[in-house]
Amino acid sequence: MFLDEIHEPADLRTLSQTQLTQLAAEIRARIVDVVTVNGGHLGSDLGVVELTLALHRVFDSPRDAIIWDTGHQAYPHKLLTGRQAAFDTLRQPGGLSGYPSREESVHDWVENCHASTSLSYAHGMATGFRLRGENDRRVVAVVGDGALTGGMAYEALNNLGHARCPVIIVLNDNGRSYAPTVSRLSSGVTYLRLNPSYVHARERLRLMLRNITGLGGLAYSSMHGLTSALREIVTPHRFFETLGVRYAGPIDGHDISGMERAFANAAEWHGPIVVHVLTQKGRGYAPAEDDEVQRLHDFKIQPTRIAQGDMNAPVSYTEAFTKAVLKEAKRRPELVAITAAMPGPTGLLPFQADFAARFFDVGIAEQHAVTAAAGMAMAGLRPVVAIYSTFFSRAFDQANLDVGLHGLPVVFVLDRAGMTGDDGPSHHGLLDMSLALSIPNMTVFAPSSSQEVGVMLETALSLDGPSVIRFPKTPAPPVGPDRVGSGLSARLVRHGDGMVCLLAVGKLVEAAEEAAAKLAPEGIEATVWDVRVVSPPDPAMLADATGHGLVLTMEDGIRVGGAGTFLVDAMRRLCSGEQTLPPVRVLGVPRSYIPHGKPDQILAGLGLDGPGIAASVTEALATQRDRLQPT
Repeated sequence: MFLDEIHEPADLRTLSQTQLTQLAAEIRARIVDVVTVNGGHLGSDLGVVELTLALHRVFDSPRDAIIWDTGHQAYPHKLLTGRQAAFDTLRQPGGLSGYPSREESVHDWVENCHASTSLSYAHGMATGFRLRGENDRRVVAVVGDGALTGGMAYEALNNLGHARCPVIIVLNDNGRSYAPTVSRLSSGVTYLRLNPSYVHARERLRLMLRNITGLGGLAYSSMHGLTSALREIVTPHRFFETLGVRYAGPIDGHDISGMERAFANAAEWHGPIVVHVLTQKGRGYAPAEDDEVQRLHDFKIQPTRIAQGDMNAPVSYTEAFTKAVLKEAKRRPELVAITAAMPGPTGLLPFQADFAARFFDVGIAEQHAVTAAAGMAMAGLRPVVAIYSTFFSRAFDQANLDVGLHGLPVVFVLDRAGMTGDDGPSHHGLLDMSLALSIPNMTVFAPSSSQEVGVMLETALSLDGPSVIRFPKTPAPPVGPDRVGSGLSARLVRHGDGMVCLLAVGKLVEAAEEAAAKLAPEGIEATVWDVRVVSPPDPAMLADATGHGLVLTMEDGIRVGGAGTFLVDAMRRLCSGEQTLPPVRVLGVPRSYIPHGKPDQILAGLGLDGPGIAASVTEALATQRDRLQPT
């Protein structure tokens, strides 16, 4: 096998085109074999195999910097840069990252994970090389797979053209991000047919030619030359070159030799240049090619259904949200749903199918999504914005000033909150709670079961101001009606003896219950509260907690500025006169970048599982006893 002999990109330059074709097939087979076992991004990587080979044959990585915009396209790059032997460990604890990783390889310049950033990196790197006098070094930014729907990419394009930075921009046009891309520029339709005059002229001409007696066939076949001329008005080169960026293409993104020639020519250009390549997402793997929606953008390992409780209940919080938003949409004609290129992963495809006119996929443009939602709310609609927790940080300014400052009733549904696991530090949803709690008058919900999602969505839609509902990627435990809260109230899960109170947020309610069960045989009867609504906190819950000898808060988000510190501050304000705040321990995720791994294993390692919480309780009680003992 050729792949076994590739240890660095230089090894590719001795291969013939026939051998490269065989190598491409081997790379695809290797990716399919690993991803269908480990999970990960499939369609995106299968589409860039030839593109990656061409890049590494023309450019001298790592001296030439190759930057992958949406880093989930980098599996072929990993296989060609010395990581083939370890590829079986992809996305496994202690194994290869699912994205470029600077710790893994000198060929990985950027920890790319969030889209639309590569052109800004490229601008900065090209500027740095120039100022250091390293003018023989090239910077290549591979953008596409939906990334050109993000506004940051256009800001960078504007500056690249203005500064004349010598950056090679490879536009990987596969027509999709997760789903078919929301952009005329990067939609897979090769030409930008945005000019109505072109469209109308073309259709009138076609109709006229068909009706010419005797000459219709010949005249119609000659139309190609004229339409090509008309296209000159609206093809991508007009767009890019208006910004000062030269354009070349489109070319076949699966023709290695053709791309090599194009890249070599582009490297000789003294300013920014776009090489537009057309690729097929999921190429070479029939299940991906047949998937019209996502082209198997990512391959998910299906979770085992919960073996107890109601088997008809959703197995994930996302499914619970789907069910809830459909229910609310049927009785609220003003409800609209907005997402940023994630209709499938956020559970909105059924909503799109049933309420197409009330569904908006804005592409990879979270900032626009949030401010557009603000405008919709101003116009009397009730927007529900469904995005990943990790992407909420991209739109924090808009959530704060465009929604929060105006007190608008926008509901943010933040999927993949907390530890997401295999996708690593860029995708852990650890900041959403801290960010949301810093926005004045933001109501923050954290469901602990699938049944709570619908209850919380109904409550959120009845509020006059903004709200957040955040939930994890891991399965949602189904519970009975007696274990579901209501309104803005917390839920008392377990009544203790007044010694210890556990205030648990969202997913960690289950862990707190387990901890309480472990402590009971030791004579410690802990009170457990399901916080449910972090902001505003339930006064009854706070009053009960301050009456205990020890309070612990726990959450699967960042500890600094998170739910625990917010609740402690609320308890401190509640205490007055002779009442003092009892000792409090805030349990949460430390301020660090957490590597990829299985979510529950990561939480256990941080002491955020049942045994870990129980250990924190016994340690805190022992510390209190030591302090009270006379010296």
